[in-house]
Amino acid sequence: ETSAATVDIGLDTRKNKATKTNEGRELWERPDGTLKEHGLEITCRMKAKYQRGRQSVYQYLRMTSIVNPHADITFVDPDGEVHHWPRVTERLPRKVESIKPHPHGIHLGTLQRMCTESTDSRMTSFLYKNFSGVSSRAAKQLLEAAGVLEKAKPKSMKPDQIRALLEAFQGERLLNDKAVKLLNPPTNCLSPIEELLIKKGLSKTIDSRFVTTMTRSPTVSQGNPYQVEVGLIFGDGMAADKPVEVLRFANRVPLMYQQGGCLLTKAIESVDWRQYGMDQAGGRGVPKGPAAILVHLASTNVQFTSEAKEALAENGEVMDEVRKAMLEMGRGLRKHLEKKKKMVKVQEKFELVNDIIPAIAEKSAAILQRPVPDLAGSITRIMGAVIAESTTTWNKETKMVDIAIKLFNYTSRARAYTLLASWPESAGASMENNTTGGRKEATGVWAWKLETLDPGETYTITYALNGLEKGDWTETDVFYRGSQEVIGASKMDEKLLEEIRRQEAREQGEEEESGEEESSIEDAKENDAPPEIADDQPKPSGQQTLMGFGSDA
Repeated sequence: ETSAATVDIGLDTRKNKATKTNEGRELWERPDGTLKEHGLEITCRMKAKYQRGRQSVYQYLRMTSIVNPHADITFVDPDGEVHHWPRVTERLPRKVESIKPHPHGIHLGTLQRMCTESTDSRMTSFLYKNFSGVSSRAAKQLLEAAGVLEKAKPKSMKPDQIRALLEAFQGERLLNDKAVKLLNPPTNCLSPIEELLIKKGLSKTIDSRFVTTMTRSPTVSQGNPYQVEVGLIFGDGMAADKPVEVLRFANRVPLMYQQGGCLLTKAIESVDWRQYGMDQAGGRGVPKGPAAILVHLASTNVQFTSEAKEALAENGEVMDEVRKAMLEMGRGLRKHLEKKKKMVKVQEKFELVNDIIPAIAEKSAAILQRPVPDLAGSITRIMGAVIAESTTTWNKETKMVDIAIKLFNYTSRARAYTLLASWPESAGASMENNTTGGRKEATGVWAWKLETLDPGETYTITYALNGLEKGDWTETDVFYRGSQEVIGASKMDEKLLEEIRRQEAREQGEEEESGEEESSIEDAKENDAPPEIADDQPKPSGQQTLMGFGSDA
């Protein structure tokens, strides 16, 4: 018979590692008496009061399901009611890499402990092996700025030397009147939800009319990598005269208390949402409307206001990043509302013209006893607009997303445009069956040039997106370049496009520089290998985690 392993697990908060006790084995039976062959069950007993509302177990699990769309969650409340949040994607979160602490984010006590526990024979070896962003060159420069010998042993470092080294880390001690340049820490230690999955997570818990999301590029604050993600959803059945629902998360964990004192809430309140089509008294505070705003911060070292980890503490760099994400998301919302409003007006005009003009033509022709004239030119002149329509549908047979963009010229002149469309390239999607050609403008932006679109003509672009799941991509944003406004599309923001290109160039440059530095570090390691560590000696510590500094164990 197959038995299951049982163990009691605790948490050593100082070392940030699990502790195991009472290990054993037992038979694991299903309710029908049969034995389970595989699986995992976690049981936790606690004494607590069950409450309902915004700070309830139900709300916590609901929020957890939004930022973990790969999870299937079933909750049975004390009244026996079953709540189910189904899995909406088969993609698991990407595996993250552990990183070493960065000198810019280290504290004096941590540095002292690292020196005391180190088995390295030289300070240069200690620095480039236990810190990220420190090459052999930077290690020597840091020691020179701190006035510490390269051959000094970490264990022999005196308190004033450690403090001097910390000051060199922070740029307070200069070398040739300049702070020692260090590489940013790697960002592959972060676990963002990603835009497509935020949309799916929000849509599965709230009936939506419109969803927009934004994932900012990873950046660094005080030596700690972090990444900001935001989402906004207009939902059916939500009160239009009450403040929007604010969904705050840190490393996929819901933050349910102290909303008013949280940095994420303050970033939302700092935006004037009135200019984006939402109600907000005095342009301050949480806006009102049938909507929910999601903010997620992924970081190796989340700064909370207290040990309870209920709200994020003030941080100017993070605040600016969240605010930028909110502003960009707000601009997307405004464009959507404006485009929708114009499309409704054009549709009403088009239907009216198509109903009235043919009827007038038929009656006039009957009275004059003449044939009904061709009305295409007349309708075109009356409409006086260029209209874009796009459809995004899931193809069950090909398992791809089929996209069609149509451009109608209802004006009396020939037009020339460049049409652009967004696509989830960063999510791993590839463009297929793009018979119209075109070219890539930036990551996630494709362009097609239309030399001439004569009056009354229609131009159609079709392509498919491969590598996505059903529901990943449900709407395509269309942009244009040209003199005549295109209803149903947004004029391309060239500044935003240029910013995307600059970001790509920066990331590519950082990767190349990082590769060169890593090569330098590897060469240095070979030339200055540390002595072997006995099994009974403590191993060098240095992993940066959510809890702060921990051991490699």
